Amino acid sequence: MALLSFRGILCACGACLLFGGGLANAQPQKIAGVVVRQDATALQVRVDDGQLVVVAFGDQTRLSARSPATMAQIVTGTYLGTTAQPQPDGTLAAVEVHIFPESMRGAGEGHRPMDTPGNAMTNATVSKLADDSKPRNTMTNATVAGVGGSQSIRRLTLTYPGGEKVVVVPPDTPIVMVEPADRALLVPGAHVVVYASRLPDGALNADRITVGKNGFVPPL
Repeated sequence: MALLSFRGILCACGACLLFGGGLANAQPQKIAGVVVRQDATALQVRVDDGQLVVVAFGDQTRLSARSPATMAQIVTGTYLGTTAQPQPDGTLAAVEVHIFPESMRGAGEGHRPMDTPGNAMTNATVSKLADDSKPRNTMTNATVAGVGGSQSIRRLTLTYPGGEKVVVVPPDTPIVMVEPADRALLVPGAHVVVYASRLPDGALNADRITVGKNGFVPPL
C-alpha cells in the first residue's frame, strides 16, 4: 500500500465542530478512516481506498468522542448542534444531531452556513420539543410528554443569543453523543474523522479529531 506522509506544524482550531482561523491559505480537509497507530506527533489513518495518511497532531489538536444516542436523550434544556438544510417553510431539516455534555455548553453557539452548499449549523439550547407527523409546511406546537415511537418526526425549537430556529428531525436522522476525549481512545482499529489544514507545501495538520467509542463509526 502507498504511504502518504504529510509533515507540518500544528495549528490551533476554532470552536468545537467548526473550523476557526487556521493558517493562511489552508483549506479544511476531512479524512475518515481507521487508526493504524499514533505516536507523540503523528497519527496514521487507513482511509477507504487502503492508503495510509499520516497527519501531524499534538496538544493543540482538539479531540472529541462520538457514541450512539437517541431522541429520548434530548429534552428541554439540552445543548446540542445540528447540521441541517433550509426548507421552503422556513424550518430546517436535520441531517445530523450532536448532543453536547454540560461541560461543552456554549461551544460554537449560534447559527451559520457551512462550507457544504445548502447546509447550515445551529448550536443552541432546546427550548421546545414537539411531535409532528404532519407535512413539514404545517407546524403543531405540542410539547412531547414522553419521547417514544421511533417513526415520529420531531420538531426542536433551538434558542441561541439573538435568534431561534425550528429544526425538523426525521426518524432516520443520525443522533450522536459528543464528549471530550484524549489520546487513549486513538487505539488501532478505532474509527476517526480528522479535520486538517493543508499547508502550501502539501503538509496536513490536524485541527481536530473525532473518534468513535467502542467501535462506533462517527458520521461524516
